[in-house]
Amino acid sequence: MLLRCAFNKQWQKCPKSYNFCHNGFMLKSVAVIVVPNFSIFEFATACEVFGIDRTARGGGVPAFDFRVCTPEPGNVRLKSGLSMNVPLGLDATADADLVVMAPYGRDEDVPESVMEALRAADARGAWVMSICSGAFALARAGLLNGRRCTTHWHYSTELASRYPDVQVDENVLYVQDGNIISSAGTAAGIDACLHLVRVELGANVAAAIARDMVVPPHRDGGQAQFIDRPMPTCGSAPMEELLRWMVQNLDREHTVGELASRVHMSPRTFARRFRSETGATPAAWLNSQRVLRAQELLESTDLNIDEVARESGFGHPVLLRHHFSKVLDTSPQSYRRAFRGQLATAG
Repeated sequence: MLLRCAFNKQWQKCPKSYNFCHNGFMLKSVAVIVVPNFSIFEFATACEVFGIDRTARGGGVPAFDFRVCTPEPGNVRLKSGLSMNVPLGLDATADADLVVMAPYGRDEDVPESVMEALRAADARGAWVMSICSGAFALARAGLLNGRRCTTHWHYSTELASRYPDVQVDENVLYVQDGNIISSAGTAAGIDACLHLVRVELGANVAAAIARDMVVPPHRDGGQAQFIDRPMPTCGSAPMEELLRWMVQNLDREHTVGELASRVHMSPRTFARRFRSETGATPAAWLNSQRVLRAQELLESTDLNIDEVARESGFGHPVLLRHHFSKVLDTSPQSYRRAFRGQLATAG
């Protein structure tokens, strides 16, 4: 699974026993920092995921304590020329489980008080997330030194040049390195937010939010930000249809030749197009989807490990354990104990 993040290693460093709630509690409160010239669309991605009360819509989605704050409360100018009244100051970040830095236009719009709030959140073990150019504030605060991160590919060269201690990957949608999550622009902010929901609250909650938003429930962080070559015009969204078919048939063996024939390509062309579109080889993409299916089954059913292996497409428990450990650095049994225990407590 091509998750371009330090997720696996970071859990090994955690002093507590394996637990997806990395700081000992479920994600309940979210504070988004905005400064003048912030971008409304990217800001709205966090609002859409965390700022809407979906408790009445089913799916087990909790109501998040959602706050928008700014260094100087009052009317804050947007990049579009509009303004928004933000009554909360940065003290709203003091006890937030997640602090999000919204993208902005100029560094001079970001005072030292924002850096202090970001450092304080990181020091107490909260999640810290940047969306698009918000990564520049995290870098200025020193939170990205020695870490991998991403931002919109337009800004990646500048970020790497200004902060040489930061490992910038311009080719991915989002990166998780410990408690720090950074994302590329626009829709990648949704992907990063849903990734965190999945980590903290489980696949079913993330899927319920995604379904309500009418967006894909999961895109790997390692997926490319853009496609180098256009997709061939052979029918109606052939690759998208193929991916849906593959997900519906995870229990089948899929050869490159068979998959290529379904979209009327040569195996060589198909392999190149598939990697360009998904950021992964067909085999790696299938394994990632099978792990996701196994996660859902472990969280929401009482199937034993043999049955989960069959239903998720791995066939044998040894293959399930191998790929599960490779991706999540834990066993299926430990994952089930962690999530079932958390969700049962939350209920």
